Amino acid sequence: MKLTLIGHNERYTVEQSLLTFFPDEKPEYTAALPGEDALTITLEEMADACTAVACLTRGGIEQRYSFTEALSESDFAREGQRRHAVGAAFYGAAQPFLARPLPWGMLTGVRPDKPALSALLRGETKEAAARMLEERYFVSPARAFLAARTASCAARAASELDRKDIALYIGIPFCPTRCAYCSFVSVSVERSLKLLEPYTLALIEEIRAGGAMLSSLGLRVRAVYMGGGTPTTLSASELDRVLSALEQSVDLSHCAEITVEAGRPDTITDERLAVLASHGVGRVSVNPQSMQPSVLSAIGRVHSPGDIERSVTLVKKHGFAHMNMDLIAGLPEDDPAGFTDSLQRCIGFAPDNLTVHTLALKRGSRLLMEKRAIPTAEEVSEMLETAGGSLRDALYRPYYLYRQKYMSGSFENIGWCRGESECLYNILIMSELCSILSFGAGGSTKALLPGGTEVMRVFNPKYPEEYIARPEKMLANQSAFAEFYRRHGV
Repeated sequence: MKLTLIGHNERYTVEQSLLTFFPDEKPEYTAALPGEDALTITLEEMADACTAVACLTRGGIEQRYSFTEALSESDFAREGQRRHAVGAAFYGAAQPFLARPLPWGMLTGVRPDKPALSALLRGETKEAAARMLEERYFVSPARAFLAARTASCAARAASELDRKDIALYIGIPFCPTRCAYCSFVSVSVERSLKLLEPYTLALIEEIRAGGAMLSSLGLRVRAVYMGGGTPTTLSASELDRVLSALEQSVDLSHCAEITVEAGRPDTITDERLAVLASHGVGRVSVNPQSMQPSVLSAIGRVHSPGDIERSVTLVKKHGFAHMNMDLIAGLPEDDPAGFTDSLQRCIGFAPDNLTVHTLALKRGSRLLMEKRAIPTAEEVSEMLETAGGSLRDALYRPYYLYRQKYMSGSFENIGWCRGESECLYNILIMSELCSILSFGAGGSTKALLPGGTEVMRVFNPKYPEEYIARPEKMLANQSAFAEFYRRHGV
């Protein structure tokens, strides 16, 4: 689509909106010929307000929409208000061309409940926060209600944080095989067995260095999350060595939870679970994604529904305090009836956490390249509506949510829990409540103070080979993390 911006340079806002509203379009900053698909957004700023006007042409039809936003005195606040006016004008002009109203309206980011969290932290009620999402961001009533509920969990977690509180992420970028929908930096063990041992050694060294740095700063670890990939791709001995290094190097006396994504049933063994339990891991995941054999085959999973049942039995045998299960709505070969059957079977396993993801058609995934037939947006909507009703009936409640690019139907991923079994790490990272210090290949470290606005990011090398070969990069990242805290006097 040909884009013209007048009176502003909000390219990021416009391009992210374009990706959300019209995912098949690519931005081009060249003049449009008569009749070509094009968007012009003009922003005019006065002393106390700004007005954005979007003129959108598609298929020879033109739509215009104007949005006026009041401006604050603060330069930081005015920047966000200008962005909001531009995004709102674009959404208003785009609406007549959309097959249906988008469930999240004009919101394009990973964290659609972030405006609701800001409202709650200002002292507003959940009801007021939901109304604000509907009126200001064009969010549907159902999603606005959902966002207000998940934001309330984040607000409660935020109230319990100290400036010295952080969380840790430990990345294990290996899987038994690569799923068709996956674009994460993960390596199939069948191709990289030789990397497991040197990777484990490099990870242990990074954890030890990080522990010393945290001790010098007096920072408190509130939650630890080991993800991937599939962490239980490591052997029981390798898991034991990594978790032993964590215990020996990092003060975990303030840690409320340690989570390990066991994930793939084909990696869950009695020996591995015994190691996790012996190190105080309190939460593990068993992630079927589907309980339909045809769907599992289509996404490249080599396990069966029977393997999932066996894995759940093993997890319960070892007495972990919490168990999570993941399902994905919109997988190839699935339909609403099959998804409902998978959901009910997972509810029958009685996990206290159940996460319902929406398929994201990620660039670089085999699924996108194979161009498989997948459920329509309407079918995905039916799956998610069924999930919400069934989970509420089974006494689950939503406690965190997030979105990804290229999601079917522009929906979301939702974590559901029973009782007070929320995964604190999920809340901390998705609502950006405190720093996340990451260890391992592909790790993304984010430094921020609870309630602060400044964010500092550093990234570990993506691929295991580079990670193993460049320990100096991880040390430099840890130095930058430490400097952030020293600069802020913590």
